[in-house]
Order: sequence, then C-alpha cells, then structure tokens
Amino acid sequence: MTSSKPKSTQTMKPETAAKKLGVLLSATPAEFQAGVVSRDELNALQAKPPAWLSDLRRNGPHPKQVVAAKLGVSISGLARAGITEPLTTAEIDALKAENPEWLERERSIQADNRKEALRLKQQQQQ
Repeated sequence: MTSSKPKSTQTMKPETAAKKLGVLLSATPAEFQAGVVSRDELNALQAKPPAWLSDLRRNGPHPKQVVAAKLGVSISGLARAGITEPLTTAEIDALKAENPEWLERERSIQADNRKEALRLKQQQQQ
C-alpha cells in the first residue's frame, strides 16, 4: 500500500541558493536574504533571472569563487595575494589589465595544476 502524502517541497537557505546562483548573498535583495528558496524558485531564477540577479552576475560584487574563476586562479591564490573581499567586475578587469606579478604567478600555478590533473587522469585511463 502506498502513502498518499503530498510531496514535500525541497527548500534551501538563502546562503545555499546564492552560492548556486553564483552571487554574493549580502548583495541580494532583503526579501531574498530573509526567506527560504524552493528548488522550483531556484530553477525559475536560473531560467529567467530577474534584473537584480542579472545585474549582480554582470557587475558584482562577486563571491571569491567567481573572482577566482574570472581571474584564472584558485581561491587559495586569492588568499595568498591578500584578496579577501568580494570584487566587482570593474575591479577584476582592472586587475587583469594591470596584470600584477602575483596574478601571473598564480595563473602559472593554476595552469600547472590543470596539466598535472590531466596527466593523472590520462594515466588512470591507461
């Protein structure tokens, strides 16, 4: 005999939803920060982002994982460089244009890590 209970809606904390959306929670609207987000709401936000979400994704401020990806470095590389605060797209672009020594070094480290990961993967496939 099967139960006829209504299917419960899966929800998540705003912190989790913001991370899945790739945005900084503190930069989201207050109503987003205050409530819970259902899986359906998250899917709707991803499929058809409202203006605030599109603007955050375009201009920032961005969380560290997005900053690291945009700069082509690791999160650890950001920490080694002393970058602990969220950055805007303009700040990221300025860093890319300036191309400081630490950024070149961290990009090189990241490239070496990717090459090594690929080498290990190919070695495992043999």
